[in-house]
Amino acid sequence: MITVDRTAFRDALPVGGRLLGLDVGTKTIGTALCDAGWSFASPAELIRRTKFQKDKAALAALAAAQQVKGLVIGLPLHLDGSESPRSQSTRAFAQNCRDLGLPILLWDERWSTQAVTRTLIEQDASRAKRAELVDKMAAAYILQGAIDALVR
Repeated sequence: MITVDRTAFRDALPVGGRLLGLDVGTKTIGTALCDAGWSFASPAELIRRTKFQKDKAALAALAAAQQVKGLVIGLPLHLDGSESPRSQSTRAFAQNCRDLGLPILLWDERWSTQAVTRTLIEQDASRAKRAELVDKMAAAYILQGAIDALVR
């Protein structure tokens, strides 16, 4: 199941359980995990993109190791909320992840990278450090927004 409806996603999940958040880029996939009670999201691994099957295998291994019950994938929209070419690419990525057997929630990620980058700049992180952290921190930002909405 792939949805943008948080209620349908929540209903497709067992009570609680860890969720895996993804910030899907062209070169990397930032990942984040939340606790089973959906209280907080934390950055996890950064997956360097190669062939899709290898990327999916890395996600499947992470999901299995962490006993993940669902995926939250950041959906890049235009500022007016309309779909972009990157949105379509992300939707295709989600479709290709369906056989992982996990419910998938597509979550609006319009401001995630900018918010995380601003925070890292405020913390005086070097450009190299920001490049290494931004995608997995954006995944945590996306996942935190989703879990905050899911527990309402």
